[in-house]
Amino acid sequence: MLSTLIAAALCPAVASAAEPILDIRTGTETRQLTLEEIERSDAGQVTMRHFEGPEGTFSGVWLDDFLEDQQLDEASRLRFIALDDYTSFLTPADREARRFLLATRLDGDPLTPEELGPLMLIVPADAEATLTGEAPMSQWIWAIGEIQAR
Repeated sequence: MLSTLIAAALCPAVASAAEPILDIRTGTETRQLTLEEIERSDAGQVTMRHFEGPEGTFSGVWLDDFLEDQQLDEASRLRFIALDDYTSFLTPADREARRFLLATRLDGDPLTPEELGPLMLIVPADAEATLTGEAPMSQWIWAIGEIQAR
């Protein structure tokens, strides 16, 4: 699919666990996190098919736990920016309504660009409903490279 091709072009290789894969921006401060640093938060997993194609056991960190560990849990708005500049926003109310997983792996291996990596935000409880069109896919985002907190 087009999103997979764009992600592959923008992120041609899977980063090692020691290479930064995510920028966290708060005001004028930017810091970079590696896969290893991201995965220090409480782990979660779900077996599902993503509506863009990848299927299997997605694992990663629960978004709320990750945000707390990064001292971003009080942010009034989060902006997730994909490598192709697609953007999705979350508010605290969004995070109260659903539990989000910041997926880092598929079947135990780091997400590749072909699998919509290096990071993706998914809503495990809505996986089936999103596939059938009963739930919106607007808060799902993949190939995440940056999170901005306000």
